[in-house]
Amino acid sequence: MLKNLNHLTLAVSKLDHSIVFYQQLLGLKLHVRWDNGAYLTCGELWCCLSVDASRHFVSPQESDYTHYAFSIAQEDVTAFIARLDQEGVTCWKENKSEGLSYYFLDPDGHKLEAHVGNLAQRLAACREKPYQGMVFFD
Repeated sequence: MLKNLNHLTLAVSKLDHSIVFYQQLLGLKLHVRWDNGAYLTCGELWCCLSVDASRHFVSPQESDYTHYAFSIAQEDVTAFIARLDQEGVTCWKENKSEGLSYYFLDPDGHKLEAHVGNLAQRLAACREKPYQGMVFFD
């Protein structure tokens, strides 16, 4: 049911430092930034940098908002969630942003997401209801 990696969200401690790293050092394209985050792309991969006060260099046992999202078709979401629920998979977060998302843990506790939508849809929603301090670059 999952199609590909939808986007990558990275919890960061210093947004400006992270933007310089990803945009200037690695060459990702910056689309928008706001007080607590930024959206960039690397080819087709959409990357979100999200400020997380608890983020610091951590061992794999520590936790933050970093997760890996996979695209899923709208028509597959209900059955997908039902199957995960039936198997006792843990949901780790409720969706609060544009686009249907289901957040779940793998057996090792990795944070994963099944997401309907793309960066263009998220940016359109953000233009209608921007996050605090949001500045668009395209």
